[in-house]
Amino acid sequence: MARPRINTLSYDPSLCSDCGMCATVCPHGVFENGDRKVHLVRQEECMECGACSLNCAAGAIKVDSDVGCATAMMVSALLGRGQASCGCA
Repeated sequence: MARPRINTLSYDPSLCSDCGMCATVCPHGVFENGDRKVHLVRQEECMECGACSLNCAAGAIKVDSDVGCATAMMVSALLGRGQASCGCA
């Protein structure tokens, strides 16, 4: 049985060049360095900020950074609307 999709993050390890940038830039530890490939270890922690995708020169990571918790927090801060909500609670 397939797990329900919890965010837009997708990772293709066959494209990974093992540079480790995704593990370095991810604020939530979604990726970990491994042996010849980075491992997606906590997909449910992804807040869709897009840092991993922007820093993946190999194109192994895709994420829609216009949705999710990161966008909700930025919009809330910019518009001064108090506590952010992305509907994932």
